[in-house]
Amino acid sequence: MNQQIILVTGASSGIGRLSAEALAAAGHTVYAGMRGIKGRNAAPAAELEQQGKAAGQELHAVELDVLSQDSADAALKRIVDTHGRVDVVVHNAGHLVIGPTEAFSPEEMAQVFDTNVLGAQRVNRAALPYMRQRENGLLLWVSSSTTRGGFPPFLGPYAAAKAAMDSLAVTMSYELARFGIETAIVVPGAFTS
Repeated sequence: MNQQIILVTGASSGIGRLSAEALAAAGHTVYAGMRGIKGRNAAPAAELEQQGKAAGQELHAVELDVLSQDSADAALKRIVDTHGRVDVVVHNAGHLVIGPTEAFSPEEMAQVFDTNVLGAQRVNRAALPYMRQRENGLLLWVSSSTTRGGFPPFLGPYAAAKAAMDSLAVTMSYELARFGIETAIVVPGAFTS
């Protein structure tokens, strides 16, 4: 098996956590990015690490707040300093808000875009120099079925941010292909538990 060094953002719970666990179980070295691994996410981070050790897996929590370029840079540096590379980045971190779209202030909508779009960009700026140097890598973007139309009401800011993220992913796919870096967008259905 071709073992990959994988970073999953937003991996303290939900799709990110399940993805990190599944990838580690498949034999990859996985870094579960989450903010506050010594604070608010100390318990999920410790549980994830213990679970990996008990199963003989390479599953590690790494401090990563996608709202901070310094945090993204430090997370990628830690991974590359340890393994000499990063092969895959799973852009999973997301911020979901619910309510009538007109009720959201521009500042509140900007917070959704900051996590869902600019957060991915911060991680890209940290990871892509390493991938470009090796002329190899994969950016896997976790999108949403809301970007494909037919979604329920009251998800406007989230749907708009995810659509913007998809647009960024497509644009970057054309720019990065010449460096051997692939792009894929995954569109999961509703995730309620």
